[in-house]
Amino acid sequence: MSTPQPPMPQAAPAWQAAPGPSYPSYTSPIPVVRTHLGHAIASEWTKIKSVRSTMWTLGVFVLLVIGIGLAAGAVVAGNTDAGDVGDENPLSLGFFGLLLGSMCVITLGVLTTASEYGTGMIRTTMVACPSRGRVLAAKSIVFFVVAFVVTLVSALVVALADVAMLEGAREPTAQEWLKGTVGISLYIALLGLISLVMGSIIRHSAGAITIMIGLVLAPLVIALFMFSQSLEKLREALFEYSIPNQLSVFYSNSLTESGPSGWDPLWIALGVTAAAFAAAYALLEKRDV
Repeated sequence: MSTPQPPMPQAAPAWQAAPGPSYPSYTSPIPVVRTHLGHAIASEWTKIKSVRSTMWTLGVFVLLVIGIGLAAGAVVAGNTDAGDVGDENPLSLGFFGLLLGSMCVITLGVLTTASEYGTGMIRTTMVACPSRGRVLAAKSIVFFVVAFVVTLVSALVVALADVAMLEGAREPTAQEWLKGTVGISLYIALLGLISLVMGSIIRHSAGAITIMIGLVLAPLVIALFMFSQSLEKLREALFEYSIPNQLSVFYSNSLTESGPSGWDPLWIALGVTAAAFAAAYALLEKRDV
């Protein structure tokens, strides 16, 4: 008997694709462009100018700044003699309108970010632009430019009108003009920028607005009711670094003899804004939308 031989391994057949008709590939006529910060800025500009709350908030801001500023100038001009205001800076009469108007800038800053979390539109924004830092930067740039321009125009109108109404007052120096228009506009725009970042951190419009108004008004109000001698240093510090006092520094009318002076309030606002941005960016990268 013959011994059965084991089957020999067979080479795998070489499969060949069946010949068929070749179809042309489709090319989209829409060009593929690499997105950048400019696209995000254009998107945020479309948002902020198309939302009705922007127009209403800025409208009330302009009304408060110009209306109260002109009213203060008219009252002073109508109830004082030319010699009584010889040493006064007429630009300082715009302080009252800007202090109240800053509440509008704070509100708009919070709504720029927090409202998207409330409506859920932030998900669409993040899908369109997955880079969260870029979204925050675009919102900040657009808001800062809008707030600064609107504040500068309003403050300049009030300044020119008050200088014209107070004929007996001295002519402001170039430094006073710069601080009373550009300087205070930068400060209020930074205050609104801090509010925008606070809206990104809190993600709740009412809560963030309440916190920001408290930061603006609470130190001064608390200091007014500190009568104890042991709290005198704390009372002075609250006076010196309160937002109303820092606004008055731009008109050289500080509530205290010490504390911030010159351009110090602007550098303080820059430092606080940078710290707030760092915190907001860290939380934005860690938390879900």
